[in-house]
Amino acid sequence: MELRDIEIFLTVAEELHFGRAAERLHVSQPRISQAISQQERRLGGELFDRSNRRQVHLTPLGRQLRDDLQLVYADLNTSLERARLIARGISGVLTLGSMGPQGLLIQGILDRFRTQHPDVQLVHREINTVDPLTPLRKGELDVALLWLPVGEPDITIGPVTHTSSVVLAMSASHPYADRASVTLEDFGDLTFIAHRSAISAPMEETFHPFHTPSGRPIARGPIVSDWEDELKTIGDGTAVAAAAGEAPRYYPRPNVAYVPVRDAPPIQWAFAWRANDTNPLIHALAAAVDPATGNTQSTD
Repeated sequence: MELRDIEIFLTVAEELHFGRAAERLHVSQPRISQAISQQERRLGGELFDRSNRRQVHLTPLGRQLRDDLQLVYADLNTSLERARLIARGISGVLTLGSMGPQGLLIQGILDRFRTQHPDVQLVHREINTVDPLTPLRKGELDVALLWLPVGEPDITIGPVTHTSSVVLAMSASHPYADRASVTLEDFGDLTFIAHRSAISAPMEETFHPFHTPSGRPIARGPIVSDWEDELKTIGDGTAVAAAAGEAPRYYPRPNVAYVPVRDAPPIQWAFAWRANDTNPLIHALAAAVDPATGNTQSTD
C-alpha cells in the first residue's frame, strides 16, 4: 500500500464520508472510491460498510487496519519531516517553555535538536505551573512542555517526551507525612490548593482530581499564583498538592514532606503549540523526540 493510499484510507476512516475526505485531500470523490476499492481487493475484504448513503462505517477489518496504520503513518510522517528539515538547513529562533526539572529531563531531545539544526537558536524559558497555557496562547512561547491531557482545541499536542510518577506534597507535620505512600482515595480526606488560571479541567484533574475513585468530593482551599506560593501554602499546613515525582529531589524543604501516590497513573509530558502555528521549527523540535528513547519514566 503506497503512502497516498494510506493517507486516503485514514482520512476516510476519520471522516466516515467519501465526499468530505475528498475535500480534505483536494482530490475527486471518484479518486477516493477507486483507492478504497483497490485496497479492499488487495486485502480480500471490505474496509467500509457503505449501506448508509449519508455516512460509511468501518468494518471490523477496517477498524483493525486503521488502528495498525495510525501509528505507522505518524512515525513515517515524522521521519519524512525530520529529513526535509535537515535537508533544508532551517534556521531561526525557537522559544520553548518548561516547568522546573521537566526541562532537564528532555535534555537528550534538546541536544539532538541542536545537533540536527545548529543554525537554530533555542531559547529555553521557565513557565508557571499554575498558568502554563497563557504564555503559549499569547505567543510568548512557540512550544511548551506540558502534562497531558490538555484538552484544548486551540492547542496541538506533539509526541510524548517522558513520564513522571506522582507524589503528594504536604506539611512535614501532617498526619500523613510519615506514611510510606497514600492512595487517590486518601485525597478525599485532604484539602488541595486552588488557582484562578485558565488551566483546562483535564489538566487540573490529572494532578488534582475533583472526586476520589469512590466518588467522594475532594476539597479545594487557598488560591495560589505560582509554585513558590504552593510550597509556602503546603509548608504552613494550610493545604496539600500533588506534584511530579521529581519534586522531592529538586525542591527539598525542611517543612515539606513528599509521599508517593501509589495508585496514581504516570503523568505524561509532551510538546504542545498553538494549532494555527505553522512554524517549521516547531515540527523540527517534535521530530527530535526519538521513539526509542522517549516515553521513559523518571525514577526520581
